[in-house]
Amino acid sequence: MGRDMRWWLQLSLTDGIGPILIRRIVDAAGGAEPACAASVSLLKEVEGIGAAKAAKIHQSLRAAGAAVERELAAAATLGVSIIAQDDDDGFPILLRSIPDPPAVLYVRGAFEPRDLNAVAIVGSRKCSYYGREQAERFAALLAGAGVTVISGGARGVDSSAHRGAMSHPQGRTIAVLGSGIDVPYPPENAGLFEQIAAKGAVVSEYPLGTPPVKENFPRRNRIVSGMSRGVLVIEADERSGALITARQACDDHGRTVFALPGRVDSPTSAGPHKLIRDGATLVTKLEDILEGLGPLPQEVHEVHLFEPMSPARNDETPAKPEPVRIATDATMTDRQRLILAQLDGQPVHIDAIIERTSLTASEVMQDLTLLSLKGFVRRVDGQTFVKRSG
Repeated sequence: MGRDMRWWLQLSLTDGIGPILIRRIVDAAGGAEPACAASVSLLKEVEGIGAAKAAKIHQSLRAAGAAVERELAAAATLGVSIIAQDDDDGFPILLRSIPDPPAVLYVRGAFEPRDLNAVAIVGSRKCSYYGREQAERFAALLAGAGVTVISGGARGVDSSAHRGAMSHPQGRTIAVLGSGIDVPYPPENAGLFEQIAAKGAVVSEYPLGTPPVKENFPRRNRIVSGMSRGVLVIEADERSGALITARQACDDHGRTVFALPGRVDSPTSAGPHKLIRDGATLVTKLEDILEGLGPLPQEVHEVHLFEPMSPARNDETPAKPEPVRIATDATMTDRQRLILAQLDGQPVHIDAIIERTSLTASEVMQDLTLLSLKGFVRRVDGQTFVKRSG
C-alpha cells in the first residue's frame, strides 16, 4: 500500500472538508502529502476555507493523521481495499473525471476492466411490481450484453437491478453505499451485498463505521452516476433521489439519461415521464440503451487497465496488480470477428452489418458495444461504426 494512498486517506478522514475542498487544498499545497502538512496560513488562502475555518481544519488534519493506521488495520481485517483517486492502477477512470471525485474508495470485491462499460439503474424504494420486474429485466439484459450494472443498494429498484444483473451467468454489478462499507444499509440487504462482492464490488467513500445518515445519500448518488456511461431511471416520484442522480448525470457529468415509461396514473411514473419530456431517452428495449450510450471516452483507450485487486488480509497489503490491455484478438468470439471483418477505415451503418452477417440487430449491437469497450471499433454517430486503426 503506497504512501500516497495514506495521505489521501488522511484527507478523507479530516472533519470539515469534502471532495471539492480536498482537491483545492491538494492543488494549493502541490500534492496530497504536503496538503496533509498544510499550514494555517496556506489553508486561509484556499477558496471556501478562509480565516474562520483554517485553524479548525488544521487541527482536524492532525487528528486524522493519527487515525490512518487504525483505519488501515480495520480495513485489512475486513478484507477491504482502499483506493486513492490518483491511483492509476485501480481508481475508476470515469469517476475521476467528475468535478468532485471522492478522495478514496473503500472496496469489497474488485473492479474489472469491463466495468468501464457500465450503466446505472436507479429508481424508487417504494416501487411497484412493474418497477421491480423491469429493473430485473433490464439489468439482466445489460449483463448479457457485457454491461456492468451500477446502483445504490437500496430497497426497491436498486435491489432488483443488482439481483437482475447477477441472474446472468457472466453478470457483474456494483453497489455504492451511503454508509461505511461495514455498515450494510438497508440491513436486510447484508446478504445481497455479500453476493455482490463475490460477483462484482461493493464500494463506499465513507470511513468504516459511518452510519447511513440522510445527507450521505445525495452525495452517494454522484458516484453511481460518475462510474456509469449512462443512467436508467425506472419509477420515481418527482422528489425522488433518482431524479437527483439523473440531473447530476446530465448536467454535471455529461452522461446519457434514459427513462422507462410507466402507468400514467401512478405517482412513481411522474419522474421518468418528466425526464422524457425534458429530453431523456425513452427506453422500451435493450437496443434503446446500447444505441444511446455513444462511444467510450477517448481517454479510456489511452491508458493501461488492470486485473482485479486481491482484497487485503490481516497480515499483508494488497498485491499490486500487473498491467494488462483491455483485450487482444484472442479474446474475441467468432461472432465478434465476423462483425469486425465487415468494418474498415470507412464508417459502416449497423443495417449493412446485419445484412452482411445475417445476425440479429440485438446480436450486432451487443457485440459492437463489447468491441467498442475492447478498443477495436468506435461509434461515428448514432448507428454508424468504424474500425479503429492499429
